[in-house]
Amino acid sequence: MEKILIIEDEKEINDVVNDYLSSLGYETFQCFNGLDGVKAHETGEFDLIILDLMMPGIDGIETARRIRQDSLVPILMLTARDSEADKVLGLEIGADAYMTKPFSIRELGAQVRAILRRWAAGKNNGAEQSVLSHRGIEMDLMKRTVLLEGREIRMTTAQFDLLAMLLKNPGRVYTRGELIEALSGYQYEGYERTIDVQIKNLRKALENDPSHPELIKTVWSVGYKVQE
Repeated sequence: MEKILIIEDEKEINDVVNDYLSSLGYETFQCFNGLDGVKAHETGEFDLIILDLMMPGIDGIETARRIRQDSLVPILMLTARDSEADKVLGLEIGADAYMTKPFSIRELGAQVRAILRRWAAGKNNGAEQSVLSHRGIEMDLMKRTVLLEGREIRMTTAQFDLLAMLLKNPGRVYTRGELIEALSGYQYEGYERTIDVQIKNLRKALENDPSHPELIKTVWSVGYKVQE
């Protein structure tokens, strides 16, 4: 049974999310501020964290930053509808996906299932192509590790899955819509602009060595591809 940590200061929202996910068979744990959420993460092994952006004390950004110091657990961030900059910042510091308030509880459930499905598929993958090697990068899809010239690179679930998709077909151009659908399991309105943030994070992780050639190319007005 997957364990989900809910960090949300609004009790009504927290309770609704908790009750709904519990009804779907998930084991849930509730926290109502960022500090308690960080402590819960440190003492428990969770498969997913649902994290509110605006909270008293330490906010969602700082909470996610502290969690990311020692964990790659998937994070689904909840944001206000008009905070585009905050959504981008959330993704930049390691959130895997976001949802805007107010949201449909069923849509939240669909996002949760998609994220957990990707995470489980990645851990269980390996029947055919378990290792991807390209331009000094080696990805082990079963162990979910990435090596660049022998140096381990830490990645979130979304970043890992995005890179794996691109590396399986070097030279192929993927549209932003294709990348979103593959990562989320369905088209998510408003997410297209922020797929660029995940690409930015990948480039930052993989191309910080000036001697390493640019790996991920932008195909203007279309999407992205990996250099052959």
